[in-house]
Amino acid sequence: MTLLCCVIFFSLVFEFINGFHDTANSIATVVSTKVLTPRQAILLAASMELCGAMVGTAVAKTVASGLVDMQVVTSYTIICALLGAIIWNLTTWYSGLPSSSSHALVGGLCGAALASAHGDWGALIWARQAGTHWWQGTGLFYKVVLPMISSPLCGLLLGMLAMSLLYFLLRRWRPARVNAVFGKLQLASAAYMGFSHGSNDAQKTMGIIALALASATAAGTLDHLPSWLHFLRVEPPAGGGSVEIATWIKVMCAITIAAGTASGGWRIIRTLGHKMVKLQPVHGFAAETAAATVLMVAARLGMPVSTTHAISASIMGVGAAKRFNAIKWTVVEQILWAWAMTLPVSAALGWLLMRLVRACCE
Repeated sequence: MTLLCCVIFFSLVFEFINGFHDTANSIATVVSTKVLTPRQAILLAASMELCGAMVGTAVAKTVASGLVDMQVVTSYTIICALLGAIIWNLTTWYSGLPSSSSHALVGGLCGAALASAHGDWGALIWARQAGTHWWQGTGLFYKVVLPMISSPLCGLLLGMLAMSLLYFLLRRWRPARVNAVFGKLQLASAAYMGFSHGSNDAQKTMGIIALALASATAAGTLDHLPSWLHFLRVEPPAGGGSVEIATWIKVMCAITIAAGTASGGWRIIRTLGHKMVKLQPVHGFAAETAAATVLMVAARLGMPVSTTHAISASIMGVGAAKRFNAIKWTVVEQILWAWAMTLPVSAALGWLLMRLVRACCE
Protein backbone atom coordinates (compact mmCIF):
# COMPACT_ATOMS: atom_id res chain seq x y z
CA MET A 1 0.00 0.00 0.00
CA THR A 2 2.93 2.29 0.75
CA LEU A 3 4.33 1.66 -2.73
CA LEU A 4 0.97 2.46 -4.26
CA CYS A 5 0.89 5.77 -2.41
CA CYS A 6 4.38 6.49 -3.77
CA VAL A 7 3.14 5.77 -7.29
CA ILE A 8 0.28 8.23 -6.92
CA PHE A 9 2.64 10.81 -5.39
CA PHE A 10 5.21 10.56 -8.20
CA SER A 11 2.40 10.58 -10.77
CA LEU A 12 1.15 13.88 -9.40
CA VAL A 13 4.71 15.24 -9.28
CA PHE A 14 5.05 14.38 -12.98
CA GLU A 15 1.66 15.96 -13.69
CA PHE A 16 2.70 19.15 -11.89
CA ILE A 17 5.99 19.28 -13.79
CA ASN A 18 4.11 18.57 -17.01
CA GLY A 19 1.94 21.58 -16.18
CA PHE A 20 4.77 24.08 -15.85
CA HIS A 21 6.94 22.38 -18.49
CA ASP A 22 4.18 22.56 -21.10
CA THR A 23 2.73 25.87 -19.91
CA ALA A 24 5.10 27.51 -22.37
CA ASN A 25 3.69 25.44 -25.21
CA SER A 26 0.14 26.62 -24.59
CA ILE A 27 0.83 30.30 -23.87
CA ALA A 28 4.14 31.16 -25.58
CA THR A 29 2.44 32.70 -28.61
CA VAL A 30 -0.10 34.79 -26.71
CA VAL A 31 2.67 36.13 -24.44
CA SER A 32 5.17 36.79 -27.21
CA THR A 33 2.57 38.73 -29.24
CA LYS A 34 1.86 40.82 -26.10
CA VAL A 35 -1.88 40.13 -26.27
CA LEU A 36 -1.75 39.01 -22.64
CA THR A 37 0.74 39.50 -19.85
CA PRO A 38 2.40 36.32 -18.57
CA ARG A 39 0.22 36.33 -15.44
CA GLN A 40 -3.00 36.75 -17.45
CA ALA A 41 -1.95 34.05 -19.92
CA ILE A 42 -1.15 31.59 -17.15
CA LEU A 43 -4.52 32.14 -15.46
CA LEU A 44 -6.29 31.61 -18.77
CA ALA A 45 -4.30 28.47 -19.56
CA ALA A 46 -4.75 26.99 -16.07
CA SER A 47 -8.51 27.47 -16.06
CA MET A 48 -8.95 26.07 -19.57
CA GLU A 49 -6.66 23.11 -18.89
CA LEU A 50 -8.74 22.28 -15.83
CA CYS A 51 -11.84 22.17 -18.04
CA GLY A 52 -10.12 20.24 -20.81
CA ALA A 53 -8.77 17.60 -18.45
CA MET A 54 -12.29 16.66 -17.39
CA VAL A 55 -13.41 15.92 -20.96
CA GLY A 56 -12.91 12.42 -22.34
CA THR A 57 -10.72 9.49 -21.27
CA ALA A 58 -9.51 7.97 -24.55
CA VAL A 59 -5.86 8.96 -24.05
CA ALA A 60 -5.91 7.80 -20.41
CA LYS A 61 -7.20 4.37 -21.49
CA THR A 62 -4.44 4.08 -24.08
CA VAL A 63 -1.73 4.75 -21.49
CA ALA A 64 -3.38 2.48 -18.91
CA SER A 65 -3.90 -0.60 -21.04
CA GLY A 66 -2.69 -0.11 -24.60
CA LEU A 67 1.10 0.26 -24.52
CA VAL A 68 2.65 -2.37 -22.21
CA ASP A 69 1.62 -5.76 -20.86
CA MET A 70 -0.04 -5.20 -17.50
CA GLN A 71 1.23 -8.57 -16.28
CA VAL A 72 4.79 -7.27 -15.98
CA VAL A 73 3.89 -3.91 -14.45
CA THR A 74 4.47 -3.38 -10.74
CA SER A 75 4.48 -0.31 -8.56
CA TYR A 76 8.27 -0.22 -8.89
CA THR A 77 7.91 -0.26 -12.69
CA ILE A 78 5.66 2.77 -12.69
CA ILE A 79 7.77 4.70 -10.18
CA CYS A 80 10.89 4.13 -12.33
CA ALA A 81 8.98 5.14 -15.47
CA LEU A 82 7.82 8.36 -13.83
CA LEU A 83 11.27 9.17 -12.44
CA GLY A 84 12.84 8.67 -15.88
CA ALA A 85 10.29 11.04 -17.42
CA ILE A 86 10.69 13.59 -14.62
CA ILE A 87 14.50 13.63 -14.94
CA TRP A 88 14.32 14.24 -18.70
CA ASN A 89 11.59 16.86 -18.36
CA LEU A 90 13.57 18.84 -15.80
CA THR A 91 16.75 18.55 -17.86
CA THR A 92 15.12 19.92 -21.00
CA TRP A 93 13.19 22.57 -19.06
CA TYR A 94 16.44 23.83 -17.49
CA SER A 95 18.02 23.93 -20.96
CA GLY A 96 15.00 25.79 -22.34
CA LEU A 97 14.26 23.07 -24.90
CA PRO A 98 10.58 22.35 -25.63
CA SER A 99 10.74 18.54 -25.46
CA SER A 100 7.72 16.24 -25.19
CA SER A 101 6.41 15.28 -21.75
CA SER A 102 4.19 12.72 -23.48
CA HIS A 103 7.05 10.91 -25.14
CA ALA A 104 9.14 11.13 -21.98
CA LEU A 105 6.38 9.32 -20.10
CA VAL A 106 5.86 6.72 -22.82
CA GLY A 107 9.60 6.14 -23.12
CA GLY A 108 10.04 5.80 -19.36
CA LEU A 109 7.13 3.35 -19.17
CA CYS A 110 8.46 1.20 -22.02
CA GLY A 111 12.00 1.13 -20.61
CA ALA A 112 10.88 0.25 -17.09
CA ALA A 113 8.44 -2.41 -18.36
CA LEU A 114 11.18 -3.97 -20.49
CA ALA A 115 13.47 -4.17 -17.44
CA SER A 116 10.64 -5.64 -15.35
CA ALA A 117 10.15 -8.33 -18.00
CA HIS A 118 13.88 -9.26 -17.90
CA GLY A 119 14.44 -7.94 -21.40
CA ASP A 120 11.44 -9.66 -22.98
CA TRP A 121 10.40 -7.32 -25.80
CA GLY A 122 7.02 -9.05 -25.88
CA ALA A 123 6.14 -6.97 -22.80
CA LEU A 124 5.67 -4.02 -25.13
CA ILE A 125 2.43 -3.91 -27.12
CA TRP A 126 3.64 -3.04 -30.59
CA ALA A 127 0.49 -3.14 -32.70
CA ARG A 128 -3.02 -4.54 -32.43
CA GLN A 129 -5.62 -3.91 -35.10
CA ALA A 130 -8.95 -3.20 -33.40
CA GLY A 131 -11.11 -2.15 -36.35
CA THR A 132 -11.22 -1.52 -40.07
CA HIS A 133 -9.39 1.83 -39.88
CA TRP A 134 -5.76 2.39 -38.85
CA TRP A 135 -6.67 4.92 -36.16
CA GLN A 136 -8.68 2.23 -34.36
CA GLY A 137 -5.55 0.17 -33.75
CA THR A 138 -3.80 0.01 -30.38
CA GLY A 139 -0.19 -0.37 -29.35
CA LEU A 140 2.95 1.69 -29.70
CA PHE A 141 2.94 1.78 -33.50
CA TYR A 142 -0.62 3.10 -33.88
CA LYS A 143 -0.82 5.28 -30.78
CA VAL A 144 2.74 6.64 -30.45
CA VAL A 145 4.95 6.15 -33.51
CA LEU A 146 2.49 7.15 -36.25
CA PRO A 147 1.15 10.18 -34.30
CA MET A 148 4.73 11.21 -33.44
CA ILE A 149 5.38 11.60 -37.16
CA SER A 150 1.96 12.74 -38.34
CA SER A 151 1.08 15.30 -35.63
CA PRO A 152 4.04 17.65 -36.32
CA LEU A 153 3.41 17.33 -40.07
CA CYS A 154 -0.26 18.14 -39.58
CA GLY A 155 0.65 21.07 -37.33
CA LEU A 156 3.14 22.37 -39.90
CA LEU A 157 0.68 22.08 -42.79
CA LEU A 158 -2.30 23.46 -40.88
CA GLY A 159 -0.22 26.38 -39.61
CA MET A 160 1.02 27.14 -43.11
CA LEU A 161 -2.45 26.81 -44.68
CA ALA A 162 -4.14 28.89 -41.99
CA MET A 163 -1.57 31.65 -42.27
CA SER A 164 -1.62 31.61 -46.07
CA LEU A 165 -5.40 31.90 -46.03
CA LEU A 166 -5.24 34.79 -43.58
CA TYR A 167 -2.64 36.57 -45.72
CA PHE A 168 -5.02 36.30 -48.67
CA LEU A 169 -8.14 37.41 -46.76
CA LEU A 170 -6.39 40.28 -44.99
CA ARG A 171 -4.28 41.55 -47.88
CA ARG A 172 -6.21 44.87 -47.99
CA TRP A 173 -6.28 45.42 -44.22
CA ARG A 174 -4.05 47.92 -42.52
CA PRO A 175 -1.55 46.44 -40.03
CA ALA A 176 -3.08 48.39 -37.13
CA ARG A 177 -6.51 46.91 -37.83
CA VAL A 178 -5.09 43.37 -38.18
CA ASN A 179 -3.34 43.65 -34.81
CA ALA A 180 -6.43 45.08 -33.12
CA VAL A 181 -8.79 42.37 -34.44
CA PHE A 182 -6.49 39.42 -33.95
CA GLY A 183 -5.38 40.68 -30.56
CA LYS A 184 -8.96 39.92 -29.48
CA LEU A 185 -9.31 36.72 -31.52
CA GLN A 186 -6.10 35.37 -30.03
CA LEU A 187 -7.80 35.26 -26.64
CA ALA A 188 -10.13 32.63 -28.08
CA SER A 189 -7.32 30.68 -29.76
CA ALA A 190 -5.23 30.74 -26.57
CA ALA A 191 -8.21 29.40 -24.59
CA TYR A 192 -8.71 26.70 -27.24
CA MET A 193 -5.03 25.79 -26.96
CA GLY A 194 -5.22 25.50 -23.16
CA PHE A 195 -8.37 23.37 -23.35
CA SER A 196 -6.88 21.00 -25.92
CA HIS A 197 -3.65 20.72 -23.91
CA GLY A 198 -5.61 19.69 -20.83
CA SER A 199 -7.74 17.23 -22.79
CA ASN A 200 -4.62 15.41 -24.02
CA ASP A 201 -1.77 15.87 -21.56
CA ALA A 202 -3.64 15.57 -18.27
CA GLN A 203 -5.07 12.23 -19.34
CA LYS A 204 -1.65 10.59 -19.58
CA THR A 205 -1.12 10.70 -15.83
CA MET A 206 -4.72 9.58 -15.29
CA GLY A 207 -3.79 6.49 -17.29
CA ILE A 208 -0.63 5.89 -15.24
CA ILE A 209 -2.55 6.05 -11.94
CA ALA A 210 -5.31 3.79 -13.31
CA LEU A 211 -2.64 1.33 -14.54
CA ALA A 212 -1.05 1.25 -11.08
CA LEU A 213 -4.37 0.69 -9.34
CA ALA A 214 -5.44 -2.00 -11.82
CA SER A 215 -2.11 -3.82 -11.36
CA ALA A 216 -2.46 -3.60 -7.56
CA THR A 217 -6.03 -4.88 -7.76
CA ALA A 218 -4.98 -7.82 -9.96
CA ALA A 219 -2.11 -8.66 -7.59
CA GLY A 220 -4.45 -8.72 -4.58
CA THR A 221 -2.72 -5.81 -2.89
CA LEU A 222 -6.04 -4.05 -2.35
CA ASP A 223 -8.06 -7.10 -1.22
CA HIS A 224 -8.12 -6.11 2.43
CA LEU A 225 -8.81 -2.42 2.17
CA PRO A 226 -11.38 -0.95 4.56
CA SER A 227 -14.73 -0.25 2.95
CA TRP A 228 -14.12 3.51 2.79
CA LEU A 229 -11.06 2.94 0.56
CA HIS A 230 -12.72 0.61 -1.95
CA PHE A 231 -12.77 3.45 -4.47
CA LEU A 232 -9.05 2.69 -5.00
CA ARG A 233 -9.84 -0.66 -6.61
CA VAL A 234 -9.69 -0.56 -10.41
CA GLU A 235 -10.58 -3.81 -12.12
CA PRO A 236 -8.09 -4.82 -14.84
CA PRO A 237 -9.55 -5.16 -18.33
CA ALA A 238 -10.73 -8.55 -19.55
CA GLY A 239 -10.75 -9.82 -23.11
CA GLY A 240 -8.85 -6.89 -24.61
CA GLY A 241 -10.96 -4.24 -22.95
CA SER A 242 -9.64 -1.00 -21.47
CA VAL A 243 -9.24 0.24 -17.92
CA GLU A 244 -11.98 2.55 -16.71
CA ILE A 245 -10.85 5.93 -15.37
CA ALA A 246 -12.55 6.87 -12.10
CA THR A 247 -13.88 10.40 -11.66
CA TRP A 248 -11.68 11.05 -8.61
CA ILE A 249 -8.57 10.32 -10.72
CA LYS A 250 -9.71 12.79 -13.38
CA VAL A 251 -10.39 15.52 -10.81
CA MET A 252 -7.07 15.01 -9.01
CA CYS A 253 -5.02 15.11 -12.21
CA ALA A 254 -6.95 18.08 -13.60
CA ILE A 255 -6.31 20.15 -10.49
CA THR A 256 -2.62 19.16 -10.42
CA ILE A 257 -1.85 20.06 -14.03
CA ALA A 258 -3.70 23.35 -13.59
CA ALA A 259 -1.60 24.10 -10.50
CA GLY A 260 1.57 23.26 -12.41
CA THR A 261 0.49 25.52 -15.24
CA ALA A 262 -0.07 28.34 -12.76
CA SER A 263 3.61 28.11 -11.74
CA GLY A 264 4.78 28.97 -15.28
CA GLY A 265 7.76 27.99 -17.43
CA TRP A 266 9.53 31.02 -18.82
CA ARG A 267 12.64 29.42 -20.30
CA ILE A 268 10.69 27.55 -22.97
CA ILE A 269 8.46 30.56 -23.69
CA ARG A 270 11.55 32.46 -24.78
CA THR A 271 12.54 29.66 -27.18
CA LEU A 272 9.11 29.18 -28.77
CA GLY A 273 7.82 32.72 -28.66
CA HIS A 274 10.89 34.76 -29.44
CA LYS A 275 13.86 32.78 -30.72
CA MET A 276 12.26 30.59 -33.38
CA VAL A 277 10.21 33.17 -35.32
CA LYS A 278 8.91 36.67 -34.62
CA LEU A 279 5.15 36.53 -34.02
CA GLN A 280 2.33 39.06 -34.35
CA PRO A 281 -1.22 38.42 -33.02
CA VAL A 282 -2.41 37.10 -36.39
CA HIS A 283 0.49 34.61 -36.44
CA GLY A 284 -0.25 33.54 -32.88
CA PHE A 285 -3.92 33.01 -33.74
CA ALA A 286 -3.05 30.79 -36.71
CA ALA A 287 -0.44 28.76 -34.81
CA GLU A 288 -2.61 28.19 -31.74
CA THR A 289 -5.68 27.25 -33.76
CA ALA A 290 -3.73 24.77 -35.88
CA ALA A 291 -1.95 23.16 -32.93
CA ALA A 292 -5.08 22.98 -30.76
CA THR A 293 -7.00 21.28 -33.57
CA VAL A 294 -4.29 18.62 -33.92
CA LEU A 295 -4.39 17.98 -30.16
CA MET A 296 -8.18 17.76 -30.00
CA VAL A 297 -8.39 15.26 -32.86
CA ALA A 298 -5.62 13.17 -31.30
CA ALA A 299 -7.34 13.20 -27.91
CA ARG A 300 -10.56 11.91 -29.45
CA LEU A 301 -8.62 9.09 -31.14
CA GLY A 302 -6.84 8.15 -27.88
CA MET A 303 -3.39 9.19 -29.12
CA PRO A 304 -1.04 10.64 -26.47
CA VAL A 305 0.61 13.13 -28.83
CA SER A 306 3.04 15.86 -27.94
CA THR A 307 1.77 19.38 -27.32
CA THR A 308 5.34 20.52 -27.89
CA HIS A 309 5.51 18.95 -31.34
CA ALA A 310 2.13 20.32 -32.35
CA ILE A 311 2.71 23.96 -31.36
CA SER A 312 6.36 24.06 -32.44
CA ALA A 313 5.49 22.68 -35.88
CA SER A 314 2.53 25.05 -36.19
CA ILE A 315 4.76 28.03 -35.42
CA MET A 316 7.21 26.79 -38.07
CA GLY A 317 4.35 26.50 -40.56
CA VAL A 318 3.17 30.02 -39.78
CA GLY A 319 6.68 31.35 -40.24
CA ALA A 320 7.16 29.42 -43.49
CA ALA A 321 3.93 30.90 -44.89
CA LYS A 322 5.56 34.34 -44.60
CA ARG A 323 8.93 33.28 -45.94
CA PHE A 324 11.25 30.39 -45.14
CA ASN A 325 14.06 32.59 -43.91
CA ALA A 326 11.70 34.03 -41.26
CA ILE A 327 12.40 30.86 -39.27
CA LYS A 328 15.62 30.68 -37.29
CA TRP A 329 16.69 27.21 -38.39
CA THR A 330 19.49 26.87 -35.84
CA VAL A 331 16.86 27.00 -33.08
CA VAL A 332 14.71 24.51 -35.01
CA GLU A 333 17.68 22.15 -35.18
CA GLN A 334 18.05 22.26 -31.39
CA ILE A 335 14.35 21.49 -30.98
CA LEU A 336 14.55 18.57 -33.42
CA TRP A 337 17.44 17.07 -31.47
CA ALA A 338 15.39 17.30 -28.28
CA TRP A 339 12.47 15.60 -30.05
CA ALA A 340 14.66 12.78 -31.36
CA MET A 341 16.34 12.14 -28.03
CA THR A 342 13.28 12.15 -25.77
CA LEU A 343 11.94 8.63 -26.35
CA PRO A 344 15.27 6.74 -26.26
CA VAL A 345 16.76 8.74 -23.38
CA SER A 346 13.68 8.50 -21.16
CA ALA A 347 13.38 4.78 -22.03
CA ALA A 348 17.01 4.27 -21.07
CA LEU A 349 16.46 6.13 -17.79
CA GLY A 350 13.37 4.04 -16.98
CA TRP A 351 15.23 0.83 -17.82
CA LEU A 352 18.30 1.79 -15.79
CA LEU A 353 16.29 2.83 -12.74
CA MET A 354 14.29 -0.41 -12.83
CA ARG A 355 17.48 -2.44 -13.14
CA LEU A 356 18.87 -0.66 -10.11
CA VAL A 357 15.69 -1.45 -8.16
CA ARG A 358 15.90 -5.12 -9.14
CA ALA A 359 19.58 -5.25 -8.15
CA CYS A 360 18.81 -3.76 -4.74
CA CYS A 361 15.88 -6.10 -4.13
CA GLU A 362 17.65 -9.30 -5.17
